[in-house]
Amino acid sequence: MSEVLNIEELFGSKVFTRATMRERLPKSVYKEVVKIMDQGGELSLETADVVAKAMKDWAIENGATHYTHWFQPLTGITAEKHDSFVSHPDENGKMLMEFSGKELIKGEPDASSFPSGGLRATFEARGYTAWDITSPAFLKEDATGVILCIPTAFCSYKGEALDKKTPLLRSMEAISEQALRIVRLFGNTEATKVVASVGPEQEYFLVDRDKYLKREDLIFAGRTLFGAPAPKGQELEDHYFGTIRERIGAYMKDLNIELWKLGVTAKTQHNEVAPAQHELAPIYETANIAVDHNQLVMETMKKVAGRHGLTCLLHEKPFAGVNGSGKHNNWSLGTDNGVNLLDPGDTPNENIQFLLVLACIIKAVDVHADLLRQSASDVGNDHRLGANEAPPAIISIFLGEQLEDVVKQLVETGEAAHVLQGGKLATGVSTLPDFEKDATDRNRTSPFAFTGNKFEFRMVGSADSIGSPNTTLNAIVAEAFCEAADILEKADDFDVAVHDLIKEYLTEHQRIIFNGNGYSDEWVAEAERRGLPNIRSMIEAVETLTTDKAVKLFEKFGIFTKAELESREEVLYEIYAKTINIEALTMVDMASKEIIPAVIKYSKSLADSVLAVKEAGADAEVQTELLKEVSAKLTEMKTALAKLEEVEAKAAAMENAKDQAFYYKDVVKAAMDALRKPADELEMIVDKKVWPFPTYADLMFEV
Repeated sequence: MSEVLNIEELFGSKVFTRATMRERLPKSVYKEVVKIMDQGGELSLETADVVAKAMKDWAIENGATHYTHWFQPLTGITAEKHDSFVSHPDENGKMLMEFSGKELIKGEPDASSFPSGGLRATFEARGYTAWDITSPAFLKEDATGVILCIPTAFCSYKGEALDKKTPLLRSMEAISEQALRIVRLFGNTEATKVVASVGPEQEYFLVDRDKYLKREDLIFAGRTLFGAPAPKGQELEDHYFGTIRERIGAYMKDLNIELWKLGVTAKTQHNEVAPAQHELAPIYETANIAVDHNQLVMETMKKVAGRHGLTCLLHEKPFAGVNGSGKHNNWSLGTDNGVNLLDPGDTPNENIQFLLVLACIIKAVDVHADLLRQSASDVGNDHRLGANEAPPAIISIFLGEQLEDVVKQLVETGEAAHVLQGGKLATGVSTLPDFEKDATDRNRTSPFAFTGNKFEFRMVGSADSIGSPNTTLNAIVAEAFCEAADILEKADDFDVAVHDLIKEYLTEHQRIIFNGNGYSDEWVAEAERRGLPNIRSMIEAVETLTTDKAVKLFEKFGIFTKAELESREEVLYEIYAKTINIEALTMVDMASKEIIPAVIKYSKSLADSVLAVKEAGADAEVQTELLKEVSAKLTEMKTALAKLEEVEAKAAAMENAKDQAFYYKDVVKAAMDALRKPADELEMIVDKKVWPFPTYADLMFEV
């Protein structure tokens, strides 16, 4: 019988929670800390010293020997530098364990070796990490021991944001300030802030680690650069929500335990559409904590996989021909006195505050569709967006039949006199109860879908940080709220003004609303007719960061300066080029050292077979035809390999980051595809015993 888990006792046991602070801090200090957490402000150094000592004592009691400022640079992953609590021995030679308020509040990692897009030069090394008091410290345990991790922002010596967290925190303050203006207009005087909440659903693949280690492409690129389809894929739809295999179940159990210890509210787990693909979903949290926790989820997924002889693949498209992985970013807004601004209620046509919020969001997404698309862009995501498995690259909003009907009434008549109801769902089985059904179905092809009391931004890539998407969402909606509040606060007759503004926004921006099939060719043509942007790749989206419209938006709310936006543009071009460069070099290595030698070996065995059969006086036509086919594809592969080496060398020598990135996209990727084609065809005919690495069938079905 398995051990019975006490989840209530387990949850948050590795987190310096409010409850832990309440136990360990003097009442006055605790109140000061909580006030700053909730309302903002700065701790005095004296108070910080008290907090630091309590945090250190708690960490040491739980086995910690070191602490780190845990931050999120522009690499998209996390970074940490460990310092021990060890201090100078006292006069008796006894070791002292110390941790000061100054060390808690500020760190100083080297800023020159992280991506900065020109904000930092190699000789300008100084950077600072600053404690994010709103995100709790936690303990990580691995081979290095137990480490106290303090979530921090990361800025340059001159104050520029070098990370994902700083702009996110700025955007959270911006949307809170502007959303408060909206709720004040409707008489809510009790709320002191509006909080953006996020629940990111995380998709991932699991493969056997021994097989993973036999494939250079998985090791270096995180995805298969070669690979013929397995005889079976996802066409039977039998993996989705199917029975979880024993080995995977054991992994999920351990993953949940580790995440619960870290205070991550892991809620849902299931098999996803593709073979070997799975999903984990948490409960909603404040946006910056959700971002921190999603990074912990990804790190923990990889760490726990190793314990089970598995490897977790977070790449958006590890296998061609089956679904890739995304991250559904569920986003909502609520006041600190319990009002969800995206809750339509039973009669949304009469809920004026909701209709104004909805109209502002529709306006924000329409005006800044390009920025929203960019926020979900990364190299791996180019393989899945619009590929009949994920939302298309065209941004649109799904509202569902009920709200779409309300919008239509408001646009056409200025009034929404009625609202569609869900009614009863009759099962037709006497022993099953009939139940109330929702007034709206779901649309899994929509990039930005309303799902009851939140919006689900479904474009985000599985390996990517959710920091940028939520920063952008907060920023564009803050702008729409600000513009609406500017008008309504000056109105002589508020009721008339808000009614007219809702109608105006919905009329002007209804083109972004689409409830149909986002995968269809007809939608691509219709979107073009509507004037909606269709940004097909990551690097085509990069330049949207530095348009006059984007700079004005981000500078208005202090989220990014123009220099910070330009730096991110440079970083993204560099990341794209470097990623494709690594993939191209890996393909060259695998083709030259593994596939071609294996095929030559197989060709020799075929040639020997032809000669032996002929000498025996039998017909060798089959062997001869097979030899010719293999030789022809081998020649095609060798020619494609030479071409890839040529264009890759040319790309690597280019100095302009943007030109280089586009050359990798337009020329190098085409050469990679040309090399993969004959290699995958050869895999289908070469003896499996000769093929140099595990196949798709091995990887996806032998887990």
